Amino acid sequence: MRRLRAYKQLVGPQSNEQSITLVFCWSHVRRGFYDLAKTKAPIAMEALRRIAALYAIEQRIRGKSPADRLAVRQAESKPLVAELRIWFEAQIAKLPARGPTAAATRYALNHWAGLERFLDDDASNSIPTASSAPCGGGSIKKKQPVRSSDEGGENWACLASLIETCKLNGINPQAYFTDILTRLVNGWPQKRIDELMPWLWRPEQPP
Repeated sequence: MRRLRAYKQLVGPQSNEQSITLVFCWSHVRRGFYDLAKTKAPIAMEALRRIAALYAIEQRIRGKSPADRLAVRQAESKPLVAELRIWFEAQIAKLPARGPTAAATRYALNHWAGLERFLDDDASNSIPTASSAPCGGGSIKKKQPVRSSDEGGENWACLASLIETCKLNGINPQAYFTDILTRLVNGWPQKRIDELMPWLWRPEQPP
């Protein structure tokens, strides 16, 4: 949650950067329903089925031209996303307000503007963080590290976010982590930590 608040500050009133667009991750929405679906909760199972349909479309258009990807997202994914929102709104009205299913549904609805932004994007991997998500299209990727605790999952999410942000900014993740860890060990000041974010980072030049 601390990381989410930090991202939101980038596009808040205090930010003068108009080019920043906040995009939210469908894998986080999916994760909210995943454990609930293990108990055969019907709403959770249906939510996973609908989200899996979006991942299936992304899998099918991978490698297509930008124009083709955007056209398919507009023609096929956009109606599914609109139907999913209507369905979520119908379910939240019937659920106990403090229940886990309501919490997962409310998270999705509260972040809907960021969740649907991929529909207007022609990027090759446009469902946010799909390439680092633990699940895609309903199956767990074999290469995904095993997470034995909530803290471990949170740490992996941080690393995955940084790695993907490096890629988006044309940065070699290994070079980035090697450099920033060296600087931190050598006493990089906390008040200048923003300079180490991938979109601002520059390799330290030797004297």
